[in-house]
Amino acid sequence: MAEFFGRRSPELGFGLMRLPRDPETKKIDVEQVSKMVDAFLDAGLTYFDTAYVYEGSEEATREALVKRHPRNTYTLASKLNANAAKDEADAKNQIYVSLERTQAQYFDYYLLHALSENNIQKYYDYNLFEYAKELKAKGLVKHIGFSFHGSPALLQQILDEHPELEFVQLQLNYIDWENPKVASRQNYEIAVAHNMPIVVMEPVKGGTLAALPPEIDKIFKDAEPEMSTASWAIRYIASRPGIFTVLSGMSNMEQVENNLSYMADFKPLTEDEEQKVADVVNALNSVKTVPCTACRYCTEGCPMQIPIPDIFRVMNDYLVYQNLERAKNGYARITSRGGGKASDCIDCGQCEDQCPQHIEIREQLKKAAELFE
Repeated sequence: MAEFFGRRSPELGFGLMRLPRDPETKKIDVEQVSKMVDAFLDAGLTYFDTAYVYEGSEEATREALVKRHPRNTYTLASKLNANAAKDEADAKNQIYVSLERTQAQYFDYYLLHALSENNIQKYYDYNLFEYAKELKAKGLVKHIGFSFHGSPALLQQILDEHPELEFVQLQLNYIDWENPKVASRQNYEIAVAHNMPIVVMEPVKGGTLAALPPEIDKIFKDAEPEMSTASWAIRYIASRPGIFTVLSGMSNMEQVENNLSYMADFKPLTEDEEQKVADVVNALNSVKTVPCTACRYCTEGCPMQIPIPDIFRVMNDYLVYQNLERAKNGYARITSRGGGKASDCIDCGQCEDQCPQHIEIREQLKKAAELFE
C-alpha cells in the first residue's frame, strides 16, 4: 500500500459539512467552528474537507481556518460536483468559485464529487477527469481523486481507465461492510488492489452507528465503558489497511473532543475488540425487519401512489436502530415528494397480490402511519 502522501497511519479528517448553526439566523456559527478548528489543529491533526455544494461551508472554512492559520499548517480538500453544474463551463468554473470562497490559494486534495452510475456520464461528457489533471499541472491542486457512491464494477472501470487518480473516498462502515447495496467491502478491496489510498466517508453512517439500541450498545459498554459508541465505528474502519483518512462530520466541540480522545493517538482495534464489533453487527442484523426487496411491483398499480418500499426502508431503519425522530424525518421527506402517506391506503390489497415476498403490506402501512404520522 502506498505511503499516503508522506504518512503511513490513518488520520482523522474534519468534515466541514454539518457545521453548527445559530438557531435563530440559521447561519453557520463561525465563532464556534473556529474553536473546533483550533482544538483539532492543537491535537496535531491537519485534514479538513469541504465541497462546492456544502452550503456555507467553504465561506466558513475561510473565516475559521484559512484566515486564522498559516497555509502550511493544514491540508484542505474540496470537490467538483457535475450534478450542480448547468454545463461543462459551469462545472469547470467551480474550482475558481471554491478558491474564491475559501481564499485557500490551492487545494491539497481535489475530488470529482459523488460519482455513481446515475451521474458518471456527465463527468465523461464534461471532460472532468482530464480537467482534474490540468488543475494539478497548473498548481491549483496538489492531489486529484474522487468520491464514490456506485457499484464495484463502476469503481473497477474508473480506476482501470484513470491511473492518474491518486486517492478515492468511499463510504465504509461496519454495518455496510457486507451490504450489497453499498458494497463497502467489495469497493474497499478494489481500491486496495489498485494500491489506492482511501479516504473514508460515513464511518458512523450519518450518525446511525453513534446511537445504537441500548441492548445492543451494551456489548460495547460492557467491553469499554468509557469509550463512545461512535468511537467503535471510526476505529473499526481506521483499522483497515490502506486507509489514509477517516472523515467525521463534526457539529460541536463535544464531538471534536470525543473524536480526538481516541484518534489523536490512533491505536487499531485488538482482536477482542474486532469480535465485539462482529457481535454488534450480528445483533443488528438479527433484528426482524420488513423483508422488502424494493422490487416496486407493489407500487405500479397503487391507486394512492404510496411509495411503499421507501416507507418500509424507513420502517426498517427504525426497527433496527430505534431512532424515532430520525425515522419521522425520513418519512416526512419521502411523503413530501408527491406520493401518498401510509394512512392514505384504501385497503384494496392490489399491492399484496403483486408482492413476491408475500408481505402483509396493508398491516405494515398501518404500523407506519401510527409510528410516523
